[in-house]
Amino acid sequence: MRVLIVDDEQLFAKSVAKRLGRAGHECVVAGSLAAARKPPSGFVPDVTLLDLRLPDGSGIDLLSDSSVVGDPRSSPVIVISAFGQLVDAVEAMKLGAADYLKKPLDLDELVLVIDKVMATVELKHRLDYSRSRDSRSFEGIDFVGASPIMDRTRKHLQRLARLSGETDTPAPTVLIFGETGTGKDLAARMLHLWGPGRDRPFVQVDCASLPRELMEAELFGHEKGAYTGAHAVRPGLIEAAENGTLFLDEIGELPLDLQAKLLNVIERRQVRRIGATRERRVLARIVAGTNRDLPTAIENGTFRPDLYYRLNVINVTLPPLRDRGDDVVILANHYAALTGRRYRLPTPKFDEEALKTLRLYHWPGNVRELKHLVERAVLLTDGRDIGSGDLGLGMAQPSESSVPPLRGLKWNEAEKLMLESALKATHGNVTEAARRLGVSRMAMRYRIERHKLSFRSE
Repeated sequence: MRVLIVDDEQLFAKSVAKRLGRAGHECVVAGSLAAARKPPSGFVPDVTLLDLRLPDGSGIDLLSDSSVVGDPRSSPVIVISAFGQLVDAVEAMKLGAADYLKKPLDLDELVLVIDKVMATVELKHRLDYSRSRDSRSFEGIDFVGASPIMDRTRKHLQRLARLSGETDTPAPTVLIFGETGTGKDLAARMLHLWGPGRDRPFVQVDCASLPRELMEAELFGHEKGAYTGAHAVRPGLIEAAENGTLFLDEIGELPLDLQAKLLNVIERRQVRRIGATRERRVLARIVAGTNRDLPTAIENGTFRPDLYYRLNVINVTLPPLRDRGDDVVILANHYAALTGRRYRLPTPKFDEEALKTLRLYHWPGNVRELKHLVERAVLLTDGRDIGSGDLGLGMAQPSESSVPPLRGLKWNEAEKLMLESALKATHGNVTEAARRLGVSRMAMRYRIERHKLSFRSE
């Protein structure tokens, strides 16, 4: 690294330069503010060692001169002084100094401090690059589809994304409902990217996949020595979200004891690492997603009602693919084109039988199932048109006795008739009717209310 040493004590400056040179750094010594302002041509310091007492002024003046030291956040400045006055230290840190050291210096310690400061800067550069790359990778991503229900969902998310509090006040929590594969993670990402903090961190936590024994440490972090195996300080995922967005996917899988801790974090906007004595401010927007029927989970004692009411300030329900009409065709063509570009293959078309199959299939796995199915079909057809047999759905035709006659009915009429038939067969039991129709209880309730049907209270 290139180190600019700004100090009028020549013997001290030379000894520092000699020690840093042994550590592999290239050093330039400037004995005054004037000399620091005119470094050798082409020399741009990676880090500056700055004495506060110089013959022609204060080193504080140099801190605000970006033409010399650059941006202190990216080209760090370590302030050194024989006086060690607290007021100077405070002013230097306010102006962006990375550290403050008093003379006489331990030169070996100085090497370690420089390494630590530069490691922090490198980590920040990597984080900035990661955020920039992540933001670019999602440019133009949106919910694909033209159905009225998706248009309403998209506009609802856009309105929610614009809801932001004051500088130190997070946006309201959002709870996203939807069956598996409907795109809850994408909805959370849209809330983040469409909001004012799109350049801030987006942290996604899959509560269903976190190991039970590590879940608390992953979410809340820990201090060194907090428990066996905690060999270093580690911030948790909640803390890592900073002032961006924290998406808690499959929140219904979180154990009850951690639900209580999470509720405390959301209520007080403070998080405490395991083994820590102080709390840290949480400014991230909190978004949760679930495919479970949380009211039923509350009745069963597996989900806390107070956490549910705290998360459910604003909710979004993502429709299943089978309710989106011709969106299935739009999505199939979209994923076929994406797969073709990814693997440098010609984009195939779907023949009429394939389109008919796509429209008739129930899609229990929703958009995720469609995406994987189309990708497989594109890879196996080698550029020719995709037929119904290439989809590999193998749909079994229902028997005449199992469903009411639907020929000649419109979609809404057919759906209502199916619901009525299932409810009649189960004596109004919504859970059993949902099981027979192959949908979730939450989706069943949604359709019942939409068609204003009566059902048995469970």
